[in-house]
Amino acid sequence: MPKMERRWRSATVPAASWVRRAATVLATSLALSAALTGQGVAQPPTGPDTATAARTADSCPSVGGRWAEDGPFAVTKERAGLSHTILRPAELGSRGCAKHPVIIWGNGSFVTPVIHDGLLKHLASHGFIVVAAHTTQSGSGAAMLDGLDVLKKAEADPRSPYYGKVDLDKVGASGHSQGGGGAINAGADPRVDVTVPVEPGPQGRISDLKGPMFILGGEHDPVVIPELLVVPRYKSAGHVPAVYGELAGASHVTPAGDGGGFRGPVTAWFRYFLMGDREARAEFFDTCAACTSPAWSDFRRNAKAVSHED
Repeated sequence: MPKMERRWRSATVPAASWVRRAATVLATSLALSAALTGQGVAQPPTGPDTATAARTADSCPSVGGRWAEDGPFAVTKERAGLSHTILRPAELGSRGCAKHPVIIWGNGSFVTPVIHDGLLKHLASHGFIVVAAHTTQSGSGAAMLDGLDVLKKAEADPRSPYYGKVDLDKVGASGHSQGGGGAINAGADPRVDVTVPVEPGPQGRISDLKGPMFILGGEHDPVVIPELLVVPRYKSAGHVPAVYGELAGASHVTPAGDGGGFRGPVTAWFRYFLMGDREARAEFFDTCAACTSPAWSDFRRNAKAVSHED
């Protein structure tokens, strides 16, 4: 199996310097929230490239490997009381998807789901039901997991558009910064199948994860420094298939908005593990297209990922 392991430099960062950097990046993140307030329905792309004759293993539409492009579903966004925002296909149970897998999302410190509105809509356009916790302190993972209870109640209500349309047996957890730490904590729950911590905070114990992990860092992230705070956590995941990707040129705010260069790989990971998409599998396993992609400044797979089987 092809495998690329780039060297990473050691570094030490004084605590005071780390705090200053964190404060600067946090201020930038908060400023972005005013601009990222898209609402309503995102329409799917049109034209010949939207043909859906090819299907994934669970009959949801194939996207022909175009993970970074919007998927075939129009998207609606709605509030679930005061606790969560849900982004989902506008017509649940359509286009061959009888039920839709779930992604629970955790925000970074002091921000709300709107900061990642574009990314969450993108995931919903690929057929996922995304439930984002309305908390600025998501590190425990508890508010994220509460989203599963919200969906379980809706799915059981014959009057609800979710009735019979939610696949609670296929659940992924993701989040950014503190929310990435929250995703690790949520991944200890047996209801969560896979995790994607994005530039994660220190919350959660990798050893408690129950399923595969795709942990992401940013090459130029001054807050969650990859070689100090992300790579060691990847290395500690020897008990589950684990993949580490360090996005070239990425900073701590790159995941804001539409997710930047993280958007496509995150989508591919969830499409494989939650939808059985065979083309998405090849991004990480078998031929491992991502292993040699110049999009990554560092890309690694542990022994369980290299030998991963369905």
